[in-house]
Amino acid sequence: MTATVSETTLNAPVDVRFTAAGTPLAVRYDGRVWAVAAEPLHWFTRDSWWETQRTVPLGVGNVVDIEHWRVQVRLGSSTSALRTLELRRDPLSDQWLLETVTDN
Repeated sequence: MTATVSETTLNAPVDVRFTAAGTPLAVRYDGRVWAVAAEPLHWFTRDSWWETQRTVPLGVGNVVDIEHWRVQVRLGSSTSALRTLELRRDPLSDQWLLETVTDN
């Protein structure tokens, strides 16, 4: 028997609940709450501002850092199978996007 991994790319808006320390605690997606069940991975990438030619008023702040989290989650407090979610928040946005879902 061979294990397979299924990945779906979405870019769907999600609500993310964070701990006081700023780490994801839960993700609300598709009407369900997915609890973070393992230590999340956090990183930043850079927006290609020269390609998007985004202009912003002087003094707005950081407009190039895209924030990412990779979290392993399961439905609520259940013992359901883990899923891996990749979340992204673009500069100048408060909205988190679910970039990909991988069934482990």
